[in-house]
Amino acid sequence: MCGGRLAPMPDTAATGATRSAGSARPLKVGVQLPEVERVVRWPEIADMARVAEDVGLDSLWVGDHLLYRDDGHEAAVGPWEAWTSLAALAAVTTRIELGPLVAATGFHNPAMLAKQASTIDEISGGRLTVGLGAGWNEVEFRAFGFPFDARVSRFAEAFTIIRTLLSEGAIDFEGRFYQVRDCELQPRGTRPGGPPLLIGSNGERMLRIATPHVSAWNTWFSSYGNDPVGLAPLQASVDQACRDVGRDPATLVRTAAVLVRFPGGAGRPGATDPAIEGTPEQMAGALRAFAGVGIAHVQLVLDPITIDTIKGLGRVLEILDRPV
Repeated sequence: MCGGRLAPMPDTAATGATRSAGSARPLKVGVQLPEVERVVRWPEIADMARVAEDVGLDSLWVGDHLLYRDDGHEAAVGPWEAWTSLAALAAVTTRIELGPLVAATGFHNPAMLAKQASTIDEISGGRLTVGLGAGWNEVEFRAFGFPFDARVSRFAEAFTIIRTLLSEGAIDFEGRFYQVRDCELQPRGTRPGGPPLLIGSNGERMLRIATPHVSAWNTWFSSYGNDPVGLAPLQASVDQACRDVGRDPATLVRTAAVLVRFPGGAGRPGATDPAIEGTPEQMAGALRAFAGVGIAHVQLVLDPITIDTIKGLGRVLEILDRPV
């Protein structure tokens, strides 16, 4: 097996035209675009992306899911395909970072996923972060014909192929689940070491597989109660995973999805954790608390998710940009 190469998280947003050169923002702030809250057509999604860039958000994220049933929904629902969407988003934006939160490796041929990621990184001019996980929703695995067994073992092989192709450009690999023979990525993307990788998991085995190679870790709001205090045990597990593989925990960027509710929010289906809400000042204060526990980047899950609520984040960002 070929080894992976650690790549730093990009900081393209920090120098964007909508951000001041002296910005004191304590953390990067992104937003997850609509998934299954309602059916949103592409013209509105494109407008959301442009507005997010205009108000100064640092990143856009899409969920890599296929189908939900019986998870707070009265009928089956599903999002648009993630990687097609990312390519389109890369083409209609110029500064903002983007990525899947997170890509389920079980849905993809790993070599092809690396090829897609490299292509989107090229289209975006080096703005892609490749979020990866094993997937969890058996309904969509079964419905689309993907195997659900041995998910972590399958992830380990897929992760080896993806990270090696993106960082080194070539691999010859034979595993239990995947085989790629004399595979190369040609042409290469804009970054010689490939786009940075992010692991979206709290599982001990998943963390041990990923932490030697990824630039960042992510957790979903329901995993910590949407309260920064609840991140302590998860971060302790991440720290231990780093130490177990001989990595300084301080070198791993920490990110967290955060549920935020604006007026008109009706509650995200399946979500039971209290959302951050209130005035822009209160929202900014709540986000600063995440920076206070070592989170460097938050991905906001908005309720409701509309162009107007994304615009409403502009005021929150202005407050965050002020020194305390």
